[in-house]
Amino acid sequence: MRKWMLTWNLQNLFSGLYLHAIFLFGSVCVVYSDCTPEQLAAIMNCSKHERHTRNYDYMEGGDVRIRQLFSRTQWFLTIDDFGNINGTQDAANCYSILEIRTVSEGGILAIKGVKSQYYISMTKDGQLQGKRIYNDNCNFKEVFLENYFNAYSSAKWIRKDMFIALSQKGRPMRGKKTRREQKACHFIPMKCREADRRVD
Repeated sequence: MRKWMLTWNLQNLFSGLYLHAIFLFGSVCVVYSDCTPEQLAAIMNCSKHERHTRNYDYMEGGDVRIRQLFSRTQWFLTIDDFGNINGTQDAANCYSILEIRTVSEGGILAIKGVKSQYYISMTKDGQLQGKRIYNDNCNFKEVFLENYFNAYSSAKWIRKDMFIALSQKGRPMRGKKTRREQKACHFIPMKCREADRRVD
């Protein structure tokens, strides 16, 4: 009797695992069925982030990185053709591809949308804006946090630290309302080869 029950339970277990595997595979196929080959390549190539392999050499000046900034609130930072800054959960969104360029020593950098060609800037009041022409308001200091995320604070307005941040709804937060320890200010710079993304 016990042997029969053990055999029956094992059969049920394997059947359940088999059905679960089929369900997961089917779900993945449905999610990616509408993606173009370029989008699929983009999703795969942008899935690697820079935890544990940080390279500080670029801080000496002149380095340019093509990245996506993925917020701890689960949004990719975007800059559209009108200079609007928002978040998207679409990893293949071409407006999420950013050029991060070192402009001076000490981790001071400028962030520009590859497609829109707008720089991220911050006003004295902490409002995030897109600027077509680079100026001092576009300078941010990259801060490496203890939790392996990065934060980006205004390098010009330093009386109070004001950070780039995306809320839980993917909206840009005013710098005056941000703090270093907030999740909204924490980003992972995810590697993404520009050649694998269509931005035209």
